[in-house]
Amino acid sequence: MAKTIRDYYKKDWEAGDIRTGIVAAVSVKIIEPVFESQTKTKLGSQEIEPGGQSMRSFIGDFVARELDNYLHKHPDVSQVLQERILQSERERKELSGIRKLARERAKKSSLHNKKLRDCRVHLTDSKTDPCKQESTLFITEGDSASGSITKRRDVNTQAVFSLKGKPLNCHGLTKKVVYENEEFNLIQAALDIEDGMDGLRYNRIVVATDADVDGMHIRLLLLTFFLQFFPDLVKNDHLYILQTPLFRVRNKKETIYCYSDEERQNAIHKLGKNPEIAPVQGLR
Repeated sequence: MAKTIRDYYKKDWEAGDIRTGIVAAVSVKIIEPVFESQTKTKLGSQEIEPGGQSMRSFIGDFVARELDNYLHKHPDVSQVLQERILQSERERKELSGIRKLARERAKKSSLHNKKLRDCRVHLTDSKTDPCKQESTLFITEGDSASGSITKRRDVNTQAVFSLKGKPLNCHGLTKKVVYENEEFNLIQAALDIEDGMDGLRYNRIVVATDADVDGMHIRLLLLTFFLQFFPDLVKNDHLYILQTPLFRVRNKKETIYCYSDEERQNAIHKLGKNPEIAPVQGLR
């Protein structure tokens, strides 16, 4: 694919810039396939037919021919593809100049970062550790919220990262912003996902903001950050939302926490005359 696109545009682009953003599926039907093991995880057949063309050569020739024909027939698509490749090239060059500085800053900050209260067990620990699937990072709104969670957390499996305030709205921005923005860079370093999901240190990342307008705004900004730059966290079910109650309804015998106006009305009806009704502030 990379060679065909280079030949078509007559540009010596890097293969990584060409492949970025491209998803392809190739369906090949083989008569009497031979597999290398009983689990059938790897195909052992190297030729289309005995004494015939190799599988790699057949697929390579097919992709090269069909892709080149398609680009010549659809100049509008080829224009979009070229713009995407150039964008990827620009982003790579921008990042190369600041990655080293960002890594050094993150490494230094990790030693003195009071915003991260780490746990003892991580997802990257030994496969035999039964607790690593419980490893969780709570991202909280400010020091007061992180303080209340820190007092009640399990220090073995639950870590807390405290935001300074509202994070940057990164919608439509390039990954360069992750390295230039100190808070985003520290989150990336805490999760250890700069080079992919293999280094992910926590099985669950929980956005734990207040149940008010500001909290909802911060939640949306964090979701935008993860969806924009680390969508695999969402696709692989690592990202969660901590839903906090809006109201507390109680009498002398019972306390009910409510997550909506409907639940509040039901609680009032259940507890009878003149229950105490109070909005819940922050994380409890």
